[in-house]
Amino acid sequence: MERTPGSPGIAIGLIDGPVHVAHPGLEPTGLRPLGGSANCARSTSVACVHGTFVAGILHARRGGAAPAICPGCTVLVRSIFPEGDVRGFPTCEPEELALAIHECVRAGARVLNLSLGLLGTSPSGERALVSALDLAAHRGVLVVAASGNQGSIGGSALTRHPGVLPVVAADMHGRMIGVSNVGASVGRRGLAAPGHEVESLSPDGGTRTFGGTSVASPFVTGTIALLWSLFPTLPAARIRNAVARETVIRSSIIPPMLDAQAAWNALLNASSVRSTRRGASNLLAG
Repeated sequence: MERTPGSPGIAIGLIDGPVHVAHPGLEPTGLRPLGGSANCARSTSVACVHGTFVAGILHARRGGAAPAICPGCTVLVRSIFPEGDVRGFPTCEPEELALAIHECVRAGARVLNLSLGLLGTSPSGERALVSALDLAAHRGVLVVAASGNQGSIGGSALTRHPGVLPVVAADMHGRMIGVSNVGASVGRRGLAAPGHEVESLSPDGGTRTFGGTSVASPFVTGTIALLWSLFPTLPAARIRNAVARETVIRSSIIPPMLDAQAAWNALLNASSVRSTRRGASNLLAG
């Protein structure tokens, strides 16, 4: 965050609830609606509260109460949660999520933030979701998803997909919060990120405090967006490897903590090697 506010050329697909786009704490530029209006119709709805909170972590103005990780990035707001839904943790059908992923990929998103859970799975719904995630991976779009807040061991069609980075919530001492879902795929490919008593934007124009894996996910998403802003020519696989430290063999069902500094160092070294190789090739060609 000290090195860049993010680049408008790096688009984040925010598949979540609608956002209170007129909130004074949000960066006014860079928010783009997909599939209809991105704005809340009911500021008190669970969907609006959730969408505005997650948007604040990513796209609030720097210097305010919210984390404001990537205010210079473009955020594609794809509202997927109905505002009449009163459940505490936003969920959606796999087919709905698959459609939203397709729309974000077509719109040019480089990284998707999925702070959500799956309502249920059917063979056809799981096939649709896997196909959408396969498309994202093929197009070089990174997908970050909340592991879930049931405190269970296992996985879902979402977190088991090899193209997804699952995220668990941790406190400010780096200890995983017990509500986080864990499992083999989460431990092997995932990350832990801040998800306890995080302050971000509220649709009433102020702020509020939340926790959980929905809160942790945008910290990973925002880190990816900032790194890609600093190293725009590096491929998705290189960015992912640096952030998730996938060269390290893991045996635990609990993933390691996000380390943005280590990721930046790895990408800086990779970028330097590429530049050296290009220089050598040009010298030989000359």
